[in-house]
This record gives sequence, structure tokens and C-alpha cells, in this order.
Amino acid sequence: MKGSKKIWISTFFVVLPALVPLLTRSEYFINLLVMFFLYVILSLSWNLQGGFNGQISLGHSAFFGIGALVTRLLWINKTPILLAVVGGGLSSVILAVIVGTPCLRMKRGYFPIGTLGLAIIAQITVGNILPVPGSLPREYIVGYSLSSRYYLALSVAVLGLMVVYYVVRSRTGMAFVAIRDDEEAAEAIGIKTFRYKVKALLLSSLLAGLGGGVFSYHQVSYYYQSPFDLSWSFLPTLTTFIGGLGTIMGPVLGSVCFLALNELFAFTLGEVHLVIFGFTFILIVLFVPGGLMSIREHIQTFLSRAIS
Repeated sequence: MKGSKKIWISTFFVVLPALVPLLTRSEYFINLLVMFFLYVILSLSWNLQGGFNGQISLGHSAFFGIGALVTRLLWINKTPILLAVVGGGLSSVILAVIVGTPCLRMKRGYFPIGTLGLAIIAQITVGNILPVPGSLPREYIVGYSLSSRYYLALSVAVLGLMVVYYVVRSRTGMAFVAIRDDEEAAEAIGIKTFRYKVKALLLSSLLAGLGGGVFSYHQVSYYYQSPFDLSWSFLPTLTTFIGGLGTIMGPVLGSVCFLALNELFAFTLGEVHLVIFGFTFILIVLFVPGGLMSIREHIQTFLSRAIS
């Protein structure tokens, strides 16, 4: 009974967003939702490695950027967009194997620094090799459809949720959590910790690369180094901490909060909104360290103490 209820709820939350382009003609609203799905994809990707496996990465912009770059180059060279996006995701996996895997040999304190260095190098390299904007050819602009971008972003976000859900509930997911909680103890009970770290990195980079493909398909023109910007590394970290580190729905809730506050503050306060948003994030981390997903537990604990 509970299983069927979950299926109906999940179906509702997939079908409802799918109807949005049919119910509204507001390009602003649809673009906003595309960005929301993009944040969700990146946050799910980061949370799989950082939240469940305990490997805090600051190099996600490299995987996101290479996915966007390869997708764009394949697409404008007549490759069907779905194949181009898959190619972008696989390119991120290849980058993770070549460059990211050696970083896993570092101790936990140095892993974030190593991945941050990867992101900076990738941004500088792409900026020097491809300093011009990657504008779409005229025939692509004429046939531009915002709804197709929307459905691609929605599909990848749903795929990301499904991947994280089934991985976390599997033996692989339990191994991830064991490594996060105590790596030495995990090794002592026979878990091949490095192998599972690599699995987490590859799955995470694949989702990030697919997200880069969505970004590339959505944007009409952008500088090739833009998806490599470090903000794409810090954004999923931020949204995941806000929503709830190591939870399945935390990245979704964090993305909603981030997008809502960002739009509200930017509209009402202009450039000052960055300071206000930063202060809001600090308050959430200080007073709700488990993220917004833990608020229910805090309320239940408070009520039980008040009653007793």
C-alpha cells in the first residue's frame, strides 16, 4: 500500500511539471524552471559524492563544463541533441577517470584542494583555447524551441533523482555511507573503499556532464569557459547544504530555496542581494546544520521536550 502511494506521488510530481509548457506561455517562468532543473541535476550529482560518499569536491565545474563543451561541439556538427548530451556526459566520465581518480588518492583534507585546482586549470585552459563566444548557427536559432529545452532539463533531473534513489538504497549506497562515516572501519570490514570512491566519482561526474549538456542546449550564445566558472562548483555545494547533506530530496529543496531567495533578493535589492543571501546561508548552517530536511525532526524534538 505504501509502495503504491509513493508511486502515485512520484507520478504526480513528474506529470505536473510536464504540463507546465502547456499551461503557460511565460518564457520567464519556463526559463526559471529550466535553471531550477539544472540546479537540481548539479546538486544531486554533488550530493552523491560529497553527501553520501563524504568526498567533498570543489571541481564540479570542470565536469559540468566539459559536458557542456563536448555537447555543444557535437550538436553544432550535426549530431542529434540526445546523442550529443550523452556524449557530453561520457566526456565528463573520461575526464574523471584521467584526472579525478588520482585526486582520490589524496587524503580527505587535500581532495577538495586537488579538485579545485582541476577546476581552475580547466577554466583557464578552455578560456585560452576558445576565447570566442559559442554562438549557435543561424538555422539552429530559427528553430529554437524553449519547450524542448524544458523537457530535456526535466528528463535529466528525473533521471538524476532515479539514479540517486536506487544507488543510495543499494549495497553500493550503503558502502558509500560507510566510507563517509568511517573509512578505516569500512576497510576493516572488507569494503574496497577506493573502488567505491571511484564509483561515486564516475556517477557524480556523469550527472554533472549531462547537466552541462542541458546548459549547452538551453543557451543560445555563451563563452565556452562560462560553464567552467567556479560558481558552478560552489553552487551545488551551497544548495546541498541548504537542503540537507546526504539526503535524497535535500538537493531539490535546497535548489528551490536558492532559486527563490536569489530571485527575490536580486529583484528587490540588486547587487546587495549577494551579501544578504550569504548571511542567510550562514544562519541556515548555524541553526539548522542538517539543512531544511531536518527541520521536521527539530520541530518534533522541540514538541516532545515541551510536552514532557
